[in-house]
Amino acid sequence: MPYSTAHKARSRERILTAATELFCRHGFDKVSIGQIMKRANMTHGAFYAHFASKEALYDASIRETLRNSRASRLVKGPLSVKHLTALAANCWNLQELERKQSPGPETVLFNEIGNDNAEIKTLFEASYVRMRKMLETRLIALSRLKKLPFEPDRELLAEKSRTILASLVGAVAIAKSLPDEAERRQLLEASQRQILRMLGVDDRELDGLSGAIE
Repeated sequence: MPYSTAHKARSRERILTAATELFCRHGFDKVSIGQIMKRANMTHGAFYAHFASKEALYDASIRETLRNSRASRLVKGPLSVKHLTALAANCWNLQELERKQSPGPETVLFNEIGNDNAEIKTLFEASYVRMRKMLETRLIALSRLKKLPFEPDRELLAEKSRTILASLVGAVAIAKSLPDEAERRQLLEASQRQILRMLGVDDRELDGLSGAIE
């Protein structure tokens, strides 16, 4: 008896959930189809009934991560600098991937830095561009409302979006490789504070904001 459409959809979701967690923790190259199917508690042979390849699954995983991420929700949230800086705070949580249930899109970016796989490079670029555009859209809206200390100039804000992403991804990529917990914390906090300063948050407000948006 063939499986129902609902059963197939549930099976696909189990595979996608398992893959997203593994890809975000370890990156594309360090995760096998066998590992994904084991975590999904399914047989290896069932994989190709749902995805044509590991690359196709990775593509679906990236889209799912970006769609459900805090960064994506920022576009629809309250128009305030405090709300925007939640992205920087989200970066801080990435060091706790084993306990984190909903990894953010930054995990996709820093895990694939330097990957030579042509398909993964394309997906990396797509996730980067989407993240940058989300930030740029948010900064433009806040500038127009006079909530940021600069004019809503698209070129200027595109540059700031690139700077924020570079700081986020770079800080997390380095912190992930550091064995010393105190140094990881200091590195991530320093990166977050620089982002807040770039967005015009007064030094006197930094401590309050940083603690309030974890």
